[in-house]
Amino acid sequence: MLEQLKKEVLKANLGLVKNGLVLFTWGNVSAIDKGTGYVVIKPSGVDYDKMTAEDMVVVDLNGKVIEGKFRPSSDTPTHIELYKAHPEIGGIVHTHSTYATAFAQAGMSIPAYGTTHADYFYGDIPCARSLDKNEMDEYEKNTGVVINETFNGKDVTAIPACLVANHGVFAWGKSADEAVYHATVVEEVAKMAYITQTLNPATKKLPQHIADKHYNRKHGKNAYYGQEKK
Repeated sequence: MLEQLKKEVLKANLGLVKNGLVLFTWGNVSAIDKGTGYVVIKPSGVDYDKMTAEDMVVVDLNGKVIEGKFRPSSDTPTHIELYKAHPEIGGIVHTHSTYATAFAQAGMSIPAYGTTHADYFYGDIPCARSLDKNEMDEYEKNTGVVINETFNGKDVTAIPACLVANHGVFAWGKSADEAVYHATVVEEVAKMAYITQTLNPATKKLPQHIADKHYNRKHGKNAYYGQEKK
């Protein structure tokens, strides 16, 4: 079942290792099949260097395992909440990459200081609140709930990532591969932001007219970055 999507999700998970975003088993990638509504996700706690496409787990949007010999990632309920709330999302990544997670642990958004950030994120990458005691029984589900709460009124395609206070990073895209791409950019702009703040704590954010130009030349109606698709 969903054999091609399993291969794509495996490749994306291995991309986390390739791009230096995870240590040990500290992360996961999923993708959703729009036809069936089933989600393919990394198995929980399985080493990246031992995983195969057959090890990927298929679940429905209630979290029920449809196919797979392993338990799905413990973060599966978070992924499901995001998929249910945002049909634009086709793939999701969770990491504890160093610099972005440092911002999350500090409870801080990643400020849009420069054009590298603006090329991919139309504004600051927000930090969702920490969960309350009464939200612990469904901790992973409620992590998705607070991300959705943070994105109330925001465009998940214009800002394809969110930090969760005291926790880490969630990023997404049209596919698992694009979600990994965005997670990689999150870590790089977090590193840049940290160094920027260290060099000059009084640094101001990127002027809005420059942010508009850089975001829209890649993603706007009249985007012109790159080559025309044939």
